[in-house]
Amino acid sequence: MDKILEIKNLVTGYQGKDGFVNAVDGVSFDIERGETVCVVGESGSGKSVTSMSIMRLVEFENGKILSGEIKFNGEELTTKNNEEMRDIRGSKISMIFQEPLTALNPVFTIGKQITEAILFHHKIGKKEAWRRAEELVRLVGISDPKSRLKQYPHELSGGMRQRVMIAIALASEPELLIADEPTTALDVTIEAQILELLRGLRRDRNMSIMLITHDIGVAAEMANRIIIMYAGKIMEIANTEDLFDQPLHPYSQGLLESVPRMDGERGVPLNSIKGSIPRLNEVPKGCRFSPRCPFATDKCRNELPPLETRGNRQVACWRVDYLLENNLLHSQTRGGEENGSSKEFTY
Repeated sequence: MDKILEIKNLVTGYQGKDGFVNAVDGVSFDIERGETVCVVGESGSGKSVTSMSIMRLVEFENGKILSGEIKFNGEELTTKNNEEMRDIRGSKISMIFQEPLTALNPVFTIGKQITEAILFHHKIGKKEAWRRAEELVRLVGISDPKSRLKQYPHELSGGMRQRVMIAIALASEPELLIADEPTTALDVTIEAQILELLRGLRRDRNMSIMLITHDIGVAAEMANRIIIMYAGKIMEIANTEDLFDQPLHPYSQGLLESVPRMDGERGVPLNSIKGSIPRLNEVPKGCRFSPRCPFATDKCRNELPPLETRGNRQVACWRVDYLLENNLLHSQTRGGEENGSSKEFTY
């Protein structure tokens, strides 16, 4: 397989009010060329810190990569200096940030910001850069690009601003696009349009996408593989179909059961995961999820389970065999029949 990104035993920490804490603790995964991988978990699970570590942006936010490897196309990123990383950011790896209104500069027009990104990575004139900016704006589904490029961020809707962020991210034709909650605060219609845009870009450009989301329904729609994170650790990695057909971790099942279903029984309240994610300076000694897990034992509470390979997936749970043998982990696929390639997820 052609792996574009390989992360091994990544540990990233931050200096906070209560001392130094590890926001990402021993994370390992990879992304193949042309693949969409969704990183899913609650707020505080370490999703965004993982993406900022890849971009080497944690150093600018009082953070530090303590150990581990981050290889992009075989090149180790953790040892590169700031100048070397500037050549990679935006050109080979681009990122769409969570809040477009704060990510865009309010005092410059959209055209100025897109052409600036183009000129930074390409040795072309301003007229050619402006022409490419018009093409990018048109590509991301914004009509009348000449007029839009003259507008300021506050003059655009939330969906338009997010499309502009995607245009800037695509300005240098990156091989890997990291999208951090790209549909946050957008209504469902605009969300569907943005996700369809990302799907089309991946298909047409053979671009890899790392999509960060707290919405397991979005992951079901977008991902080839899903990474479930909790309190800085990976709980499970699986192909999307396999995860929905048979989750192997109680946390994965809890996330799946908390999503509204089109075929759900009316009047029946949604399941929820009791409790809340721990503070980073108060993580449990054993499995991070053990205080909220209905199946936890003393071993779970005192010994940290490793992320083990089981077939074509990985899971970190001491009790997975017991749960499977007693049919305590349930299929989440409904309303569809296997057609030889995929199943229908009715979310």
